[in-house]
Amino acid sequence: MPAPSLATETAELLARLGVAESAYTGGSLAVTSPISGERIAEVRETDETGCDAALAAAEVAFRVWRLVPAPKRGELIRLFGLELRDAKADLGRLVTIEAGKIVSEGLGEVQEMIDICDFAVGLSRQLYGLTVATERPSHRMMETWHPLGVVGVISAFNFPVAVWSWNAAIALVCGDTVVWKPSEKTPLTALATQALFEKAAAKAGAPAGLSSVIVGGRAVGEALVDDIRIAAVSATGSTAMGRAVAPRLAARFARAILELGGNNGAIVAPSADLDLVVRGVAFAAMGTAGQRCTTLRRLFVHDSVYDSLLPRLRKAYASVTIGDPREAGTLVGPLIDKAAYDHMQAAVQKARADGATIHGGERAREELAGNAFYVRPALVEMPAQTEVVQTETFAPILYVMRYTDFDAALEAHNAVPQGLSSSIFTNDLREAETFLSARGSDCGIVNVNIGPSGAEIGGAFGGEKETGGGREAGSDAWKAYMRRATNTINYGRDLPLAQGVSFDVE
Repeated sequence: MPAPSLATETAELLARLGVAESAYTGGSLAVTSPISGERIAEVRETDETGCDAALAAAEVAFRVWRLVPAPKRGELIRLFGLELRDAKADLGRLVTIEAGKIVSEGLGEVQEMIDICDFAVGLSRQLYGLTVATERPSHRMMETWHPLGVVGVISAFNFPVAVWSWNAAIALVCGDTVVWKPSEKTPLTALATQALFEKAAAKAGAPAGLSSVIVGGRAVGEALVDDIRIAAVSATGSTAMGRAVAPRLAARFARAILELGGNNGAIVAPSADLDLVVRGVAFAAMGTAGQRCTTLRRLFVHDSVYDSLLPRLRKAYASVTIGDPREAGTLVGPLIDKAAYDHMQAAVQKARADGATIHGGERAREELAGNAFYVRPALVEMPAQTEVVQTETFAPILYVMRYTDFDAALEAHNAVPQGLSSSIFTNDLREAETFLSARGSDCGIVNVNIGPSGAEIGGAFGGEKETGGGREAGSDAWKAYMRRATNTINYGRDLPLAQGVSFDVE
């Protein structure tokens, strides 16, 4: 019996995940799978009335949810995590079909959602404030944290569900409500996630409107950004998108959590373990077909190890298995669409014009393709860090450059507009500690002896400069979803003023 078509398999997955057929049939937004370019659904887009209804429901729900004790809010997220565990295989498979990720990465993305739920449940009992020393007798000062309001989440295609969960799980235990605009390239996984959340919310007896999905293009995103009912917007995407979003939020004094472009670099020092380097670079540069914001894009290799390392990297690049991400053994799946392929080819041509030696970069597995775009990852030996190297191309291109002086390599590493993730491979303690220090990497994520990708949810995720400065997921990123109040309590009979001010009246 022949395998079902992608459209049929998608419909079966959506049905098992609890998505109504009317949500993904007969709509105006055509959804295609990057695996074959086949149309797999026709999603109904959210019109202006629908956007307004979602925001109104979120605002009403917030007024109720903010009064629920935080550990009780955590119980909802615990139940949601259980739903994700039960649905992991189906939701992970849907990620593979809709975003083109290999099977382990699709499942890994759902596991990341489960992990952030576990983190958020613990956080629901740890939303701590401070007791502050006061100069006034019989007074006490403290900080308290309160729910912020409705949080808008704008997510990108490359992590279609995990990034939403980083925001939503934390925002919900903080007492906020969430309105989610997924990428129009990957709306099906969002609809499935929402169905699972609603199942958990029903079990928890939570109010309606805590989470909703609005589907569409730029106009829908602008509705989130401009609406005064939205207290904060977490937006993941390109730097160009962030430049459009940030001023609009600032104009109405809304909070922005921006996770934008990354042009991530790594330094390979003379003392580096080259076995470790090859494995770390291969995943960081080729994983997810180079479509991670933390993908390794620039590699600075010391002259003393360059001629030993490059043949090994070329071999890894030549031998990596490219193909249908559903098949066992595939390590690199397709690019998301033709636009991504065109951008990659333009960057490769610019590098060639700059004097680069290029290994790979061509279209691959054309027998699988049709309207799909598989490419061989490009290993590009550059004579210098030219303009094309300083520009992020969301594709599997790794620019490799020699260096002889560590300080010069560090300066070149930091000489790009983006500042998301970085790493150094070294067994020299001084180099490692320098890279981690104030004069080292200027990124938000700084690693030693691992690549720049593969962040865990326990740490705050985000970067500096044109990456936007936002932080999501772990550490104290929860503070972005709450408002802080400084409280002073006088339990005495006098009214001393701070700084020795005297103001006595009869």
